[in-house]
Amino acid sequence: MSEEYNTMNESNPEPALNNNPAGLVDRAKNILMNSKEEWSVVASEAPNVGGIITGYVIPLSLIPAVATFLALTVVGGSVGMAFGIGQAILALVVAIVGVLLSAAIINALSGTFDSRNDFGRALQLVAYASTPSWVLGILNIIPGLNIVVALGAMVWSVYLFYLGLNPVMLTPKGKEVGYMIVSAIILVVVYFVLFFVLGLIFVAIFGLGAASSVMYR
Repeated sequence: MSEEYNTMNESNPEPALNNNPAGLVDRAKNILMNSKEEWSVVASEAPNVGGIITGYVIPLSLIPAVATFLALTVVGGSVGMAFGIGQAILALVVAIVGVLLSAAIINALSGTFDSRNDFGRALQLVAYASTPSWVLGILNIIPGLNIVVALGAMVWSVYLFYLGLNPVMLTPKGKEVGYMIVSAIILVVVYFVLFFVLGLIFVAIFGLGAASSVMYR
């Protein structure tokens, strides 16, 4: 394993995870603008699974969820309120479940790439690398941009994931690209299945007719 980063001191709390909006904003800004330096900071912090989910994943994943709701019910105005709420809830649930499932898969793959086996660390990597998808998700409010935004955010997230492999998962140099590619392929399939399964549940709850329900403006 790489010893480039000193990870023995892991007593520092994660600043974005203590119901601290300022810390959340700083972490998101730094992971986007000063990625390499911020991954080193993340590597020095003790992972807090519950804190990452409630203090980072949920607040940021609300951005695309709300934007999607507004795009469907207000800006585009093509569906009913119930359908819009359902889509927003679906996006939020997929984000939360997807991050947890992705972290579990990435952690399970760690031995194949001589990396650290630590679910908390894998969750740090996945959650913070997903930041572009959530932040840029605000553009979902503009009809027709969601696919372009999603593709751009995905590329950015994969790059952040690559940068975080060595400091967070202690992936040796030379194995980072392989770890990134294998993880990306598997996670694309996982998210597709997740969307499909949760989408079926969504349809069962809200019904196909929700899209044609009474409009609320």
